[in-house]
Amino acid sequence: MAEETRIDRDQEARRLVRMQTGIGTMPFGKDEALTDEQSAMKQQALRCFRSAYDAQMHNNLDEAAELYKKSIEAYPTAEAHTFLGWTYNFMGLTDDAIAECRMAIAVDPDFGNPYNDIGAYLIEKGDLNGAVDWLTRATSAKRYECYFYPHFNLGRIYEGRGHVFAALGEYKKAAQLNPGYKAAVQALRRLQAKLN
Repeated sequence: MAEETRIDRDQEARRLVRMQTGIGTMPFGKDEALTDEQSAMKQQALRCFRSAYDAQMHNNLDEAAELYKKSIEAYPTAEAHTFLGWTYNFMGLTDDAIAECRMAIAVDPDFGNPYNDIGAYLIEKGDLNGAVDWLTRATSAKRYECYFYPHFNLGRIYEGRGHVFAALGEYKKAAQLNPGYKAAVQALRRLQAKLN
């Protein structure tokens, strides 16, 4: 009897679940086939995530961190780990931020944000060689909305090292990917002006 119950549970109906964070077009987790129970847990995680993001945007960082943790407890997603890391970084906890990004990658290695974020945090720590590796990974992540960020960050590193043409290339890619990203456009124009 117990074995039949386990088989029935394993064959429980699943449906494709696609959720949005409400932040631009960023999805909440991967599109995945879930049972009704799993879907309800992911919905709860999304509610916590949205509340956490709202708290973070109002600079209530302790509250945001707790709500991101509740989101992760309800249903772990790369997005919640990454945004908890982002919150930790705002709190000055850079090593904790990097650890959360590593957990995000463990949950979903295709999600690009944590790769860029680790790269940005390593830039802050002065580890430019380590940052290049993570930023390069971000540029080829399968699931990423903002490819312009790692290109811009790579440009910053190359410019700082005096590799002007490599920096120009990265700034140009960033500006092409997002013509509205003023930092990349300004950096590109500034370097072009220096070469003239």
